Amino acid sequence: MLSSLKRFFSPSAADRTVDSGRDPEHDIRIATCALFLEMARIDEKFTKEEMETVLSIMQEKYGLSREHADTLVAEADKELEDSVDLWQFARLINENYSIDEKMEIIETLWRMVYVDGKMDEYEHYLMNKLKNLLRLSQDQLIGAKLKVLNQE
Repeated sequence: MLSSLKRFFSPSAADRTVDSGRDPEHDIRIATCALFLEMARIDEKFTKEEMETVLSIMQEKYGLSREHADTLVAEADKELEDSVDLWQFARLINENYSIDEKMEIIETLWRMVYVDGKMDEYEHYLMNKLKNLLRLSQDQLIGAKLKVLNQE
């Protein structure tokens, strides 16, 4: 627990590597995956299709094998379980990703919202919360949504 608090309050990804021996790129992947898992579970109906979507996204986005994607999802799940909120994940993403990379995450999240063909109130709430946490505008959020909906 103490090491988690130290890691949480360390000022940068580079410091986290020195303090904890962890790879900052791995931490960013976990943070991104945690957001995907949170979106998949927000409606309390975490389906096999949603899990497969998360796994395939992680494989495609980061060039991981299925085994490595499974491990990453398990680590992200543990981090989510131990976290109080999503701020720690968003902070890592904000510190390390450009606007374009964050927009890619938002587009992926929209794809996950529409895996079942509809958006419920919980998914709507979470998308707006993540927009704020990732420091994106309403126009960027809606633009990403329209891009995803026009691709389907």
